[in-house]
Amino acid sequence: MTRVYIADSKSEERTALRLLLLDLKMEVVGEAADWFTTLAKAPGSRLDMLLVEWELLPVNNGIQALTKLRVACPNTIVVVLISHLDAREQAALSAGADAFISKGETPERVAERLRAVVAGMPIK
Repeated sequence: MTRVYIADSKSEERTALRLLLLDLKMEVVGEAADWFTTLAKAPGSRLDMLLVEWELLPVNNGIQALTKLRVACPNTIVVVLISHLDAREQAALSAGADAFISKGETPERVAERLRAVVAGMPIK
C-alpha cells in the first residue's frame, strides 16, 4: 500500500484528496497546511509519496525546499499540485518534483495520474 502525506493549505482540498487516496487503496499517513509542518513531520511518517501544493513552497526558494525534503526522504515520490497551469508546471519539475497535477483536474484524472506516478510511468 502506498503511504501518502498531503500538504495543502485548504482543509477542504486535503479532505477531497484523502477520500480520493482511500478510493485508490492508498494510506494517508499525515497532513499539513504549511511547508514548515510538512518538512518537520513528513519524514517521520515513512511516506512513499508527498502531494504538495505549489503555493506552500517558500517563494523564490522552491528548489531548496524540495532539496531539503529529498535529503530527509530520498526515495519519496514528490507530486506538486498546481492551481493554474502556466510556467508553474515547468518550475515544479525544475524544483525537483517527480510530477505535477493540476488542481482543476477531475477526480478521475487525478486518480489516473496518481496511479501512473506510483507505477513509475511518466505523466503528461
